[in-house]
Parts: sequence; C-alpha cells; structure tokens
Amino acid sequence: MGKDQHPTRSGHAAPAIHTRRQWLRITGGLGLGAAALAAVPEVRLFAQQVQEFIEGPPVPDIRPEQLSRHVWMIYAKDGFPTQENQGMMANVLFAITDKGVVVMDSGSSLQIGEMAIRMIRTVTDKPVVAVINSHYHGDHWLGNHAFVNAYGNDLPIYALAHTMEQIKGHEGNLWRSLMERWTNQATMGTKVVAPNRVVEHGQVLDFGNVQIRLHHYGKAHTPSDLCMEVVQDRLTYVGDVAMENRIANMDDGSYPGTFKYYEALQKAAGDQLWVPGHGHGSKGLLDSYGTFMKGIWEPCVQAVKDGVPLDGAKELVLKDPRVASRAAGMAGFESNIGKYTSLAYLEAEREAF
Repeated sequence: MGKDQHPTRSGHAAPAIHTRRQWLRITGGLGLGAAALAAVPEVRLFAQQVQEFIEGPPVPDIRPEQLSRHVWMIYAKDGFPTQENQGMMANVLFAITDKGVVVMDSGSSLQIGEMAIRMIRTVTDKPVVAVINSHYHGDHWLGNHAFVNAYGNDLPIYALAHTMEQIKGHEGNLWRSLMERWTNQATMGTKVVAPNRVVEHGQVLDFGNVQIRLHHYGKAHTPSDLCMEVVQDRLTYVGDVAMENRIANMDDGSYPGTFKYYEALQKAAGDQLWVPGHGHGSKGLLDSYGTFMKGIWEPCVQAVKDGVPLDGAKELVLKDPRVASRAAGMAGFESNIGKYTSLAYLEAEREAF
C-alpha cells in the first residue's frame, strides 16, 4: 500500500481524500461544475462512495471517571461543539453489569463513539450489550454509529418512541449536518443510526446485578427526555433535563414542564446523585439548576401579568439574583440568555391566555 493510500474500515485501499474541500478541489480541477457533476451517474456514485469513506480524525482519549459502584463517565469539559474539541461536548456514561456494558448516551460522532469504546475497554473486557439514548439532540446519539460498527446492527439501542421518530425523520440528518458544520467537518463519516428498541416510562431494564429504571414526565428540555436511574447505585443520569453550568437549549422545551418534571422525578427516585449530559453531577443538581431556570421563568410570568414588553422582561431577568449570580461563570450565558428569555416570555404569554 503506497503512502498516498490508507485502509478503509473494511481493509480496502482508498484514495487519501480526507476533507470535502479536497474533493471539491479535485472535481473543480476537472473543470466540472455542480450541474455537470449531478448529471453524470458514475460521478454521483463515486461522490457517494467518497462521502461514505471520508472521516474526521480520531478523538483524543479521555480517561473514564468512576462515579459509583457500577457507573463510569467519560467527561466532556466543553459545553458546545468546536473544531478544537471535535464535537466532544456531551458526557458518555456507562454501567458495568453482569450481562455486559450498558452505555447511556453515545456521544456526538462516530469518532467520539470509537473513543468511548476504547475507554470502556480500559475498564472492562465485557462487551457492550445495550445503548440508551436520552433524547434526539445529536450530541447524545450520533455515536450510535460506532457501537453498531463494533457490536453489530442488532445491538439494542433504546429510546422513547418520539425520540426514535425524530432521529429517523428530520432531526437525524439535521444534527449530523450541524455537527459537521460546527466542528469544521471533524465528525465527517458519521452516519445516522437510530434507536431500534422503544421503551416507556416506568420500564425497568434488567441486566442481572443492575437494574435501570426509566423515567419520563412530559415535556422538559424536549418532549421526550428519558432519565435513567441506576437503581443499585442511587444514581440517575438526567441527560439535558438539567445541566451543571451551561444554559440549556429550550427551543423544543418548556419551563413549567421542566419544573413539573423535576418534582415528579425527585418524588419517584428519591435521594440520588443526579448526573447531567453536560457538566458534573451532584445531589443538589436539580435544585440548583431549577433555581436558575426559575430566575428566568418567574420574571417573565410577572412581566406578562403586568403588561411589561419583552425588552423589559429581559431587564428583569438579568437583574434577578438567581440569574445574575450565574452570569459570569455559566458557559454560553451571554450568547443565549436573550434567546431563552424570549422563549420563556412567549411561553408565559401562552400560559396566560
């Protein structure tokens, strides 16, 4: 094999084309415009094969942290995707059980999933026997691709029905494309691999010495947030229902729904180590993040009641001590607080009328 070739995953040699930009330079050098290329079936087929072959670089190893007797975490220090972090923005958790390893959220890309598999193998030689996806935002499930590559297409990947539908539909390819753009194509080669097993609220997945109880209490961060309680460890992975020090995406969510979710989850699970998809866990996570969220929501509710316009509501939110105390140190605060205050205000208007 020459220096200008390297093996594909199937072991066959392929041209050393690593980025879409290189592909465009090659086709551009042939003097072919986009319309001409689209009209040639052989070129279309070759382009598809190249697209499937091109992959971003490996993700550097991140050593797992043991959180409890059975649960480990591969920690993502960054809350948002960049070229530098290659999309490593969401935690990957895994539980080691008698029946094998259970992964709770698989990461943002093929490469991150591959890194997670390498790291799991530093802790145990047991195979991965299941993956559970918390919701349909791609930073939590695009790594599914790596796990089916390693453990087969029949590997159980569990999710709520709505999450599965969204990934199979518009959200799947949208998130794959967004992650490529946000990371300057570092996640190239990742395919959409949707969950293949539907689960429901209250269901318990039995892995011998470890049971995982599944919780869903309506619309919070999204309409289908699944929380995973590792019963024996008194640890619950909450996905993006709560975050340690990052302002959450609420585009698909609900503020009052989030507070109802917290109340129901705490009542059902009791005292837990609550572990988020972004940040470190703590026993007080739901209370601390809920306090911050109420600092956005409650001023907006009052503003709507008093007839204060949106701009005035934003001023009230920024002055609220529950928000002001987090402003300096919270990731993404400056760029997101205005948007998510607007979403709170609009939801407060709907609630009022």
